Amino acid sequence: MPVYEYKCHDCGIVFEARQKFSDAPLTACTTCGGRVEKQISLAGFALKGGGWHQSGYSAGASQATACPSAGGSGCSGCPKAAANE
Repeated sequence: MPVYEYKCHDCGIVFEARQKFSDAPLTACTTCGGRVEKQISLAGFALKGGGWHQSGYSAGASQATACPSAGGSGCSGCPKAAANE
C-alpha cells in the first residue's frame, strides 16, 4: 500500500498515512482535527549505478557481436538474422 503525506492547514504538521489506492483522501488532521491537504512527494525509489540504460541503450554502448540467430538457426522474424543473411 502506498504512503501519502498530508499537511494540516491549522497546526502545520506534516504526517504520513498508509492508504489503499481506492481509499478516499483524509480530510482531518490526526493531531488537532483541522483541515488537511495531500502533498506531492518524491518517488520512493531511485535508479542508481550501471544498468540497462548504460549497457544496452545509450549511444556510447558497444553493440553485442554475438547473435544466436547469426548461424541461421534463429527466429525468422529477427532483424539481426535478416541483416546477417
